[in-house]
Amino acid sequence: MKVDHMTAARTFPRKRSLDGAPGKKAVVFLGGGRITGALLAGLRLAGYDKPIMVCDRNPGKLQQLRRRYSVAVDPSLPRARERARLLVIAVRPDSVRELLGQIGEAHTTRAVSLAAGIPLSKLRQWAPSHLLWARAMPSPLARFGRGLTAITFDRNFPSEARREVRSLFAKVGQVLEIPESKFDAFTVTYSSSHGYHALAALAGAGEELGLDRRTALTAAAHALADGILAWRESKITLDDLLREAATPGGIAAAALANMDKSGYNKIVHRGLRAGMLRAQRGSKARQRGK
Repeated sequence: MKVDHMTAARTFPRKRSLDGAPGKKAVVFLGGGRITGALLAGLRLAGYDKPIMVCDRNPGKLQQLRRRYSVAVDPSLPRARERARLLVIAVRPDSVRELLGQIGEAHTTRAVSLAAGIPLSKLRQWAPSHLLWARAMPSPLARFGRGLTAITFDRNFPSEARREVRSLFAKVGQVLEIPESKFDAFTVTYSSSHGYHALAALAGAGEELGLDRRTALTAAAHALADGILAWRESKITLDDLLREAATPGGIAAAALANMDKSGYNKIVHRGLRAGMLRAQRGSKARQRGK
């Protein structure tokens, strides 16, 4: 299983175990990489106390996850498979086909793939026929309880299981159920990298105007994070907020007008289109088995 070696840096107090009684059915993550660590961190913050197990070939990674999040761990895929109430496929997209070929007859019929670019049709084709599938695209910000997860379900996925999957991801942030055809567009739009990129650009511009690095970052973070918070928590439309913030003839209006004139919107659109094309090419290559 090839998975990302990054895990959450934060260690949580072991007040409540997530592994449950030995042998009790669990949510089983196949893959102990970055997104698994982020989800475990968010679930711990939310007080989630149902059994969880992580299966990965890397024993050091498993011990780290067990120590930080008090989850059950096992390097054995057959043993993890037997324990599963819900399987969560959390390996890199290029490793999914190989993993699914090794699963065999799991005791559960319910599985969720976190892999970008692999459609439900391929999951059904590559996996044992008894498995019913959902896809979820969670944000790494789940580790702070501020994630955003897109979900789509196979037609035959049971209603009770749908509620369980939605509830699991709702513990770590907002959940949106969208058509599978929109997953690539969602993936390229929702990435927290956009926020980091905008923060770096805005703070850099502030430094060029004479602010020290710390002050520039603080001012830029306020502009982005607190502005978005105002939109999230108010009933005011984005257009109205823009009009309110950028008074005609004022400083903000002059800055925004010049950004737009310089092609700000076009640059963002071009960037997302490039990301979308990359996602589609990767998806097609994986579907051909490359």
